[in-house]
Amino acid sequence: MEFKPCGRMPHLSTLINNNMFLKDFYSICEGNVSIAAEQASMFAKEVAHDFNPLHDIDAKRFCVPGDLLFSLALEKYGLSQNMHFIFSGMVGHDVLLNFPDTDAGLIDVSDNQGKPYLQIERSGSVSRDSELIESFIRDYVAFSGQNFPYVLVPLLAKENVMFNINRPLVIYESMTLSFDHLDFQQASVDMLEPKMEVNGKRATAFLHFQIKAGGDIVGTGFKKLAISVPSDYEAEPMQAFVDEYLARKNDYLGNLAVAVSQSSFVMPE
Repeated sequence: MEFKPCGRMPHLSTLINNNMFLKDFYSICEGNVSIAAEQASMFAKEVAHDFNPLHDIDAKRFCVPGDLLFSLALEKYGLSQNMHFIFSGMVGHDVLLNFPDTDAGLIDVSDNQGKPYLQIERSGSVSRDSELIESFIRDYVAFSGQNFPYVLVPLLAKENVMFNINRPLVIYESMTLSFDHLDFQQASVDMLEPKMEVNGKRATAFLHFQIKAGGDIVGTGFKKLAISVPSDYEAEPMQAFVDEYLARKNDYLGNLAVAVSQSSFVMPE
């Protein structure tokens, strides 16, 4: 593939020759992957339905969603039977990321200064089926984007701990996948029983899920989050925080639906 400086490309690698839906969410700059704040925010809101303020374009501590990095890794390297992703840094606006061309079982994604952001461990058979990969990405990130408030808030309430609603700190630490096989075309993700461990003012959430294809369970996985929990749970402030979050989400998606409807409307001749 010939790289064009800072240009939008149809896909991350010649390993996948079909047109992937992620093409709108990154650019290629000097052979590296570059993700603009606008691209990252659009992915978070319109694909994952994740309205974490850290993914807003004008956020002071803006960062690219971990699920976008995960998705780009699948587009680049395919879906392996066993995969483990470790997120080791927050990717900012237009950071140049190197997704190396390799068939190795251990892959480091770093910037052009060598700072690591994502480590991928993989083993077993590999699928490069674009239909399967897109299906799994879409379903997984939709599942992931619903973790707040529907999963995390009940866990926090159960453990009687709470993040700072004025400056919530929830870090995507890692994610693990394990498939029995990859002989299917479409996959869906279903939540299993989540768990939370609290150690002082730090909590770790384990969000377990199973992966189905055609009604059969074909794999399992879990997402690991680190959460700063400096205080005891307070229902009213948390509910106000959730209400504001959902209002932002519903307002954005409502406006998006109107825009899509208007853009698809064709005047009769």
